Amino acid sequence: MSADGKNIRKVVIGVIGASHPSPAGYRLAVEVGRLIARHGAVLVCGGLGGIMEGACRGCREEGGEAVGILPGGEAREANPYVSLAIPTNMGHARNVIIAHTAGALIAVEGEYGTLSEMAVAVKLGRAVISLGAWEGLPGVIYVKDAETAVRKALAITGSE
Repeated sequence: MSADGKNIRKVVIGVIGASHPSPAGYRLAVEVGRLIARHGAVLVCGGLGGIMEGACRGCREEGGEAVGILPGGEAREANPYVSLAIPTNMGHARNVIIAHTAGALIAVEGEYGTLSEMAVAVKLGRAVISLGAWEGLPGVIYVKDAETAVRKALAITGSE
């Protein structure tokens, strides 16, 4: 809390998704990242390429903060748009850290690593919003566009 009693902790929204996305998926991730930054939230992701890079790129282009929770032990492994790289040397186990860190997660496209993050987040009671990732999973909110995804994530985290 600040001296005037207001909460100064920033909202953290996770972006997860395919390491090898479609061009449309990458563009969608860039837009999600931009919108997260415009709303003053912090983006957290796995810090590597694909959807993670796209989201970080959009976030940083808007002047936002992009945190990368890396699977390896070296900060230099992060994509060039990560503003804070956190090496874990934990491999896929770092997905649990991402799910715990984010107030809500937005999944764009995705493979099995994305599925694991979605499952952990749902188990933890975190909101998971999907943009073309793993259709039909119980407990996941499915939306069609970046603006709706970010708006829902912000509303769920109490920042809108």
